[in-house]
Amino acid sequence: MRDRMQIVLTGHMDVPPDRIDAVMAALPDHIALTRAEPGCLSFEVKPAPGLPGRLVVSERFQSRADFEAHQARIKGSHWAAVTRGIARHYKVSEVPA
Repeated sequence: MRDRMQIVLTGHMDVPPDRIDAVMAALPDHIALTRAEPGCLSFEVKPAPGLPGRLVVSERFQSRADFEAHQARIKGSHWAAVTRGIARHYKVSEVPA
């Protein structure tokens, strides 16, 4: 039943203080473009309360192919350029659809 599995990504990224303005300015477009992708069921990136610079990330895609298409799209995106070198602490899981 592997074809009935969705992909969920959860985690966070810690944005250095000198880059937070640029990252936050790019975030609305990144969210809108991702939510418009085929197979994107949910996509949230929000500041963590009480942790300056930490962005909590939660994504859900209909299939591994949709998730991989998302990953391929963002590699050459403005978001990728703005966040280049910022460590991500993500967990990717397959869950039943």
